[in-house]
Amino acid sequence: MPLLEPDPGSLRPATPHGPAPDRVPDVLAGGTPEPLRGELTALLGADKVLWKVSDLVRYASDASPYRFVPRVVVVAENLDDISAVLSYAHRRGREVVFRAAGTSLNGQAQGEDILVDVRRHWAGIEVLDDGARARIRPGTTVVRANASLARHGRVLGPDPASALACTIGGVVANNASGMTAGTARNSYRTVASLTFVLPAGTVVDTADPAADEKLAHAEPGLCAGLMAIKAEIEADAELTARIRAKYEIKNTNGYRLDAFLDGATPVQILRGLMVGSQGTFGFISEVVFDTLPLDRRLSAALLFFPTLAAAAAAVPRFSDAGAAAVELMDGNTLRASVSVEGVPADWARLPKETTALLVEFRAPAEAALEAYERAAAEVLSRLEPAVPVAPVASVTNAFTRDAGTIAGYWKARKAFVTAVGGARPAGTTLITEDFAVPPSRLAEACEALLRLQARHGFDAAVAGHAAHGNLHFLLAFDAADPADVARYAAFMDDFCRLTVEHFDGSLKAEHATGRNLAPFLELEWGPKATELMWRTKQVIDPAGVLAPRVVLDRDPQAHLRGLKTIPRVELIADPCIECGFCEPTCPSTDLTTTPRQRIVLRREMMRQAAGSPVQDGLLDAYGYDAVDTCAGDSTCRLACPVGIDTGALMKDFRHRRHSPREERIAALAAQQFKAVETAARLAVAAADRIDDRLLQAATGLARKAVRPDLVPRWLPQIPGAAARRLPRTSRTGAHAVYYPACVNRVFGAAERYWGPSLPQAVVAVSERAGKPVWIPGDVAGTCCATIWHSKGYEAGNTVMANRIVEAAWGWTAGGTLPLVVDASSCTLGLAHEVVPYLTDTNRELHAELTVVDSVAWAADELLPRLSVLRRAGSAVLHPTCSMRHLGDEQRFRTVAQACAEEVVVPDDVRCCAFAGDRGMLHPELTQSATAPEGAEVGAREYDVYLCANRMCEVGMERATGRGYRSVLLELERVTRPCSK
Repeated sequence: MPLLEPDPGSLRPATPHGPAPDRVPDVLAGGTPEPLRGELTALLGADKVLWKVSDLVRYASDASPYRFVPRVVVVAENLDDISAVLSYAHRRGREVVFRAAGTSLNGQAQGEDILVDVRRHWAGIEVLDDGARARIRPGTTVVRANASLARHGRVLGPDPASALACTIGGVVANNASGMTAGTARNSYRTVASLTFVLPAGTVVDTADPAADEKLAHAEPGLCAGLMAIKAEIEADAELTARIRAKYEIKNTNGYRLDAFLDGATPVQILRGLMVGSQGTFGFISEVVFDTLPLDRRLSAALLFFPTLAAAAAAVPRFSDAGAAAVELMDGNTLRASVSVEGVPADWARLPKETTALLVEFRAPAEAALEAYERAAAEVLSRLEPAVPVAPVASVTNAFTRDAGTIAGYWKARKAFVTAVGGARPAGTTLITEDFAVPPSRLAEACEALLRLQARHGFDAAVAGHAAHGNLHFLLAFDAADPADVARYAAFMDDFCRLTVEHFDGSLKAEHATGRNLAPFLELEWGPKATELMWRTKQVIDPAGVLAPRVVLDRDPQAHLRGLKTIPRVELIADPCIECGFCEPTCPSTDLTTTPRQRIVLRREMMRQAAGSPVQDGLLDAYGYDAVDTCAGDSTCRLACPVGIDTGALMKDFRHRRHSPREERIAALAAQQFKAVETAARLAVAAADRIDDRLLQAATGLARKAVRPDLVPRWLPQIPGAAARRLPRTSRTGAHAVYYPACVNRVFGAAERYWGPSLPQAVVAVSERAGKPVWIPGDVAGTCCATIWHSKGYEAGNTVMANRIVEAAWGWTAGGTLPLVVDASSCTLGLAHEVVPYLTDTNRELHAELTVVDSVAWAADELLPRLSVLRRAGSAVLHPTCSMRHLGDEQRFRTVAQACAEEVVVPDDVRCCAFAGDRGMLHPELTQSATAPEGAEVGAREYDVYLCANRMCEVGMERATGRGYRSVLLELERVTRPCSK
């Protein structure tokens, strides 16, 4: 073990809640048992088999209220791996469940045997026919697919609220729809063709003209069985009519029996059956969608009504007027949404009975949108007097075309599950129900639902796609309390009977059956149709290999099995409902753990008895998998609708692992930072004269002797030293104080760059725009404190945070001048992250400062006053995570557009994870985080590669082999007067 290795026990829960009845048993402390582990490793390779107890635990939870611990996790890379696993399962009598994003709400992505990760290596999109169609791999998120299609003015039909995180494979497998899809734009209606692997290993491409011939040769029994069921359904006129009627409203409960009516051949039938099959019929490896026009002209309003019934009654009027979306949010939902950034705080004071409708019209042209707006005004004029209502000041009840306002409305609506879930009582489990009734009976269904909730003691939140008669509601109960579980069970019995017997509705409109509704399938469909579903499963998967107990389960209590308890964890993470929205943005997603998994692992530690073998195993892995490989960029907070900052939690854990001696040394470094800065610059200058291979070998040995998290690895992309002296400037006449970040005082430009330094460029371009800046003479020895903050060194962070604020206050004459900072992460640190560590006095000083990033300074103050004299042909941008936090991404693009004719932001851009020096401490983190973006950037050449943070530029150069530089350097070049 290296010296100074932290004690895993330092993160042991101080007050564990365990042992909980649903804790992972000690028998799994060693991970996957033999011979399962050994056989799969021999079959697939060690890198594709995840077997540690921490692996099993982190894959045991998803967005549903269930938790089932797999015996092993396989990370499949290709169809050969899928076929090998299925063949192995058949030989050994084992079960297989496929999991992609883990955003399903009913336990579809959970298994108790072999769980196959089909997200990590399964992303990609090919746009076809100028966007009319798209070939998409199953691990691609809906947002990522739509980003590619948007360039062609097209969009996918399904638009689930979880589009940020959910993947195409799950969308098709669940027939998820969303806000506007209804029954006409869902996957069943818009999938052109599928490629899938059947349980026996047969690969079927439904677009292949010879597909039926090949399938008949490979699986004649399956073909005959499907055609027999088709004939039986078509011979029963009553059943045929019932099936057609069931899909007149949204319905994802059970299998798509209309596939037998819509398909003429076994392959055509399978193409329909695979949609909504929830992983029980096969693995979908590729989807070709027919896309839809992207109407870019929008007009929307958030209209408030005094009651749920009043709002529901208005829904058909807006639908008849042509609204693309009519979304409903009740009072509980609206009030919980105040936790979502941007939602007016006064929503917390809304009366409980208040209900809002988000109404949106979409059109391809101005005239069409104007016509919709006139129709909407007519609807509003015919509503009852005093409707809509304005119970709080922020309510306007007016239609708007402002993109930011409309985006804010949708952000609040899409945060329904997470915002309400985050506001639930601590320690309770969240259930998300989803049902549909004929739209004409929506108001009646709302009233009946409220009465039922009250009878069972629930105060649920209600929201939904009101235009389609589709409502969602959330229930919270204590899964560790048998009495509370019984209360939930009684409610479910009554709710299902109400929906089916009174409204002839769908028990699952778009979330699919899963484990949650399997016991109620026959209640909705009746014995004849349900038995046909069982027969269909038997025909396609006679060995029962795929996802048993998902969709079909004869146990009437199956929905009560595996309910997960939610032990309390650290306050910052406790609201997490494990939705997974954070995962696509996390840099370590494909390397170690995600924010959700970090919290899931922590909760399992709480379930365990102190010192149990499982808890010890989790703690041993947590240091590297969770704490060390967290970039600390906090983009998870931006993706999380309730703003959970798992990065901040990991920084706190880093602090807990520090010894008092380490904290003292870090504080001393802060106190003596002028000497540290000088030494660092000299060391970089010296290293520039030494062979990279020698430096890599030396740092490699040191990392083995001490520990990787303390000794950076030398990378060839590390630039040489910065100039010892900063440009000379004058305070007289300065329009701003320019603070060169310490990283730009230590490191110089990229190796292949010839031109002014970044400080020289900022000074020159500011002077050129008539906005000269002043660099204080005593900036050496100061820092934004991010060095200490990111590593959890609280004492050092406190020293430097207070020093820099006191200095900045003096430099800016008490905040009279803005403070311009030339590294986005340092801007974020100075503007926001230092605040919790300031004294009361310095917090008051900080409130008087105006901290501005150099990109914002250039976009807002310099660019309007500059003449662009030359432009590059093309530029690719890497917006940093700090820019996202600061809201400066558009400013970055604006400056770049002044510098280049074509500006490209990669679709796969995310945090590079270099994070100061973390990319040197754990180079594998940056390598993993930048792989998709690096591949996209490397697919073509650009004239310039632009960023606005020196170490992010190093990380991107390492990922792409191209020299990235600050956009300020390029702005200086394109506005530089020609030499005479």
